Amino acid sequence: MTELLVALVTLTVLEVVLGVDNIIFISILSSKLPRGVQKRARRIGLLGAMVTRILLLLSLSWIANLTEPFVVLFGRGISGRDIILIGGGLFLLAKATYEIHDKLEGSEHETTRRAASFASVITQVMILDIVFSLDSVITAVGMANVLWVMVTAIVLAVLLMLIATEPISAFVEVHPTIKILALSFLLLIGISLIADGFGQHIDKRYIYFAMAFSVFVEMINIRMRRKSEPVHLHASIEDK
Repeated sequence: MTELLVALVTLTVLEVVLGVDNIIFISILSSKLPRGVQKRARRIGLLGAMVTRILLLLSLSWIANLTEPFVVLFGRGISGRDIILIGGGLFLLAKATYEIHDKLEGSEHETTRRAASFASVITQVMILDIVFSLDSVITAVGMANVLWVMVTAIVLAVLLMLIATEPISAFVEVHPTIKILALSFLLLIGISLIADGFGQHIDKRYIYFAMAFSVFVEMINIRMRRKSEPVHLHASIEDK
């Protein structure tokens, strides 16, 4: 029983860590919706991630077959998992690049921009949920073979993420530089997914360390800007 509890806690923490990139993606996409439905979109996105991961856990034989090569390309076996990771990574790169361009050039093309629909946002979230879920579920299956432990860990992780997603989304929305940084993280994650799909595994610890260090530096920059704002405001008043 003690081993099961340790596995439950470990898997819950792991699911939360692996779900951080999912929260960022959901936050970025939901910000394009009207404010009245943004919170509902984030909740549906996270609940969709939970359902997807549980369904994948209930399809363990299918997941096992996904890791078996079914086509050989340039002397290397390509599995279903590899194709999903490569496709998801390419989608993430394209989406993050589009969003960064939209944030930088959007004000110049305001008349041509249209608000995203609720259905399109949820669809995009679900596409990436499958990629993120597949990676985390395969990791979970490798750590624990007890189904109820894995399902409980996923449910607990999603509940924790539901609590964290609102403050994270609000913080990202208020600070434009954080939004660009978050989109850069999505580029980084997209590249790691493509590399993983081609058999070049990048240790997630390096990725999350780079992300944490970047956030730490940006927090210092935000605090420095807050301290300098009163000075600039006082100087502008004196000039008048």
